[in-house]
Amino acid sequence: MYNYRNSRYFIQAVEQARKQSLKKDLVIFAGACQSYYEGIMVAGANFASSPARILIDFMDPLIVAEKVATTKAEKFVTIQDIEDELRDGRRGVNGIGGQGKKKMLLV
Repeated sequence: MYNYRNSRYFIQAVEQARKQSLKKDLVIFAGACQSYYEGIMVAGANFASSPARILIDFMDPLIVAEKVATTKAEKFVTIQDIEDELRDGRRGVNGIGGQGKKKMLLV
């Protein structure tokens, strides 16, 4: 972990977010280019960047967040749902997935 400049901070942030979150359905995306992907995932992230230790596209985390935010709450979002939209696919971003967040309002 210490071979990666900022990964320890990502790992600490994910651990704290998991401890502080009252909601079990919190979806966490963490990491940056060339991060320690495995450590971030073990810490509790749903998605993390750079499992292949490559430079990711700056839009990739936004694409993941947008997909989770706009997917109905009844559906679980997996990396398979998103990978074709990412520049480097699973090499740039991967994870276990997370519950969609879009709630339908009945008026």
